[in-house]
Amino acid sequence: MQNILLLGAGRGGTAILRLLNDLGNFTFAAVIDENPEAPALLLAESMGIPTDSKWTSYMSPEIDVIIDATGDPQLLPKLLAKRDRSTVVIPGEIASILVQLIEEKERSFHLIDAQRTVQRIIFDSMEEGIISIDVDGKITFFNESAARLTQVKKDTVIGKHIHEVIPHSRLMQVIETGRYESFQQLTLESGTKIVTSRFPITIDSGERIGAFAVFKDISEIQEMAEELTNLREIQMMLEAIIQSSDDAISVVDEKGIGLLINPAYSRITGLTEQDIIGKPAEADIADGESIHRQVLDTRKPVRGKQLQIGKDRKDVIVNVAPVIVNNRLKGSVGVIHDVTEMRLMMKELDRARLLIRSLESNLSFEDIIGQSEKIQFAKDQAKLAAGVPVTILLRGETGVGKDLFAHAIHRKSEWKHNKFIRVNCSSVEATSSLFEDGSQEILMKQASGGTLFLDEIGELSSDQQKELLSRLAVADFRLIASTSDQLEKNMRDGTFLEELYFQVNKMPIYIPPLRERTEDIHSILEHVLVRLNKEFGKQVEGFSDRALRALESYDWPGNVRELENVISRTLIFMNANEKLVEEKHLPLTTIRRSQPVLPDGSLTELVEEYERKLIQDTLASFKGNKTEAAKKLKISLRTLYYKIEKLGVEG
Repeated sequence: MQNILLLGAGRGGTAILRLLNDLGNFTFAAVIDENPEAPALLLAESMGIPTDSKWTSYMSPEIDVIIDATGDPQLLPKLLAKRDRSTVVIPGEIASILVQLIEEKERSFHLIDAQRTVQRIIFDSMEEGIISIDVDGKITFFNESAARLTQVKKDTVIGKHIHEVIPHSRLMQVIETGRYESFQQLTLESGTKIVTSRFPITIDSGERIGAFAVFKDISEIQEMAEELTNLREIQMMLEAIIQSSDDAISVVDEKGIGLLINPAYSRITGLTEQDIIGKPAEADIADGESIHRQVLDTRKPVRGKQLQIGKDRKDVIVNVAPVIVNNRLKGSVGVIHDVTEMRLMMKELDRARLLIRSLESNLSFEDIIGQSEKIQFAKDQAKLAAGVPVTILLRGETGVGKDLFAHAIHRKSEWKHNKFIRVNCSSVEATSSLFEDGSQEILMKQASGGTLFLDEIGELSSDQQKELLSRLAVADFRLIASTSDQLEKNMRDGTFLEELYFQVNKMPIYIPPLRERTEDIHSILEHVLVRLNKEFGKQVEGFSDRALRALESYDWPGNVRELENVISRTLIFMNANEKLVEEKHLPLTTIRRSQPVLPDGSLTELVEEYERKLIQDTLASFKGNKTEAAKKLKISLRTLYYKIEKLGVEG
């Protein structure tokens, strides 16, 4: 091992000290410099190498090499004169060249390290995973995306065999054959579906020294393809619905140019697709302005507009609504109703109303189902009131059966042989016709000697209340009123006449909501089931225990009416061979004990709104960090960006 005396502890001396020390084949007798702050002196001390400001005392046969890194040209003759004959002196010029070579090497190493760092940053920032192996199959490179897609830690795989990380990898076959493989699908152990390309690594001599693979997550692409397929299916379904609908439908684009009409439209208007498609919205108007054009201008729906359209100037009523997607107007949709058909339907409705009235007149207290203390008390009060010529006020929530009590009271009273007239005071049409000139006289005559039932009397306007109060003074009929409002509060607020309140509240009867008499639900269900079996031609025998518990635990905000609707809807969708109502047959809202709130909009719009709110809330919880939000939602970052743009997510 060579023993070296280094003269000069500046920048050059420092470089030489580091190089020779790293090589490990040299020892240092000392590092010499007159400047005590010279960097190589400090470095030598940290290495345990002696330092000094004078070199003369070190001239001995034990020194194999003296390196002059002082840069002093006058020093070489002195060294040659003082050295031992066996000692080699490397002059300053040669040391300078050596220093330059060392510095050039270090610069090259730094450049290579910098290039490797840049390459690593680039590869780690790529969306695609990259893996390389040597000829033995050991992993030599593994970027961040590869770690994310395989769900293994990057630092733990270097040096492992590729099959330990990706058991079905074909990189070893690529090394053997020397042929690359493009766009091969593979499912990783993590369940991620990828498409991968594999390439051999060959040096200039033709020798294969390894292989690498570049792969990409295609799960999101498959999701988008499935979404596209769903959209196409929805489009086909919507087109089928439109084409089969009995309602006449026309669609125009944002410029008011006809896009679509259905057969019902042609039947009502006498116009064909050639008359409408590609033509301005006014093409079908015989008298009046285009409602499509009005909706496109205002971006607001128009309903109940009467027009004359088509060659035969057909009288129709038109409802038109704008089509707005992501806050952009895409066109409008119009639904046309033939006034002639509507008049026929109104006549049928009038006949149905007469039939219903005749059936309702047969309702009695036996039709009020329940043995609970509260419902029995209400029935006892009603029976008592039926025999007394006094005005009755039925109080209770919507759907508790106030109209059923009114019919039962009428039938048990001395007025039962005359008519029972019901007026829905919450209906604008009913109340306006009731208080028109002449109409009230007719109504009072119809109710004469019978019963007038004013349902939801609290909905009458102040003028209508005054008119009613004057009529009651000379009435010769039994008056039964009902309300789901707090009339006392309305009276204090000035929206209900005090005098009318005391007139109708002479005999108040409170009808309890269904949640206050849950013990009656079982008997009500049995009664409803018998009736609905007859109506629907079903043979359902009863309810399972789980279904019964779900129905009894629900709070029924819509009361008996809601219960009947739920059971009716349940029976409609049951198969003919099913004999027992199971929990699975019930609407989910009932099972989950929450009142269903049916929002406006199509299924697609509601799903998009839910996705929009979910993404907004998730982003907010992670303070806008999209990477963390994507992980929480279990979707790729690219899918998150796609949905943010598609749904117009804010923030």
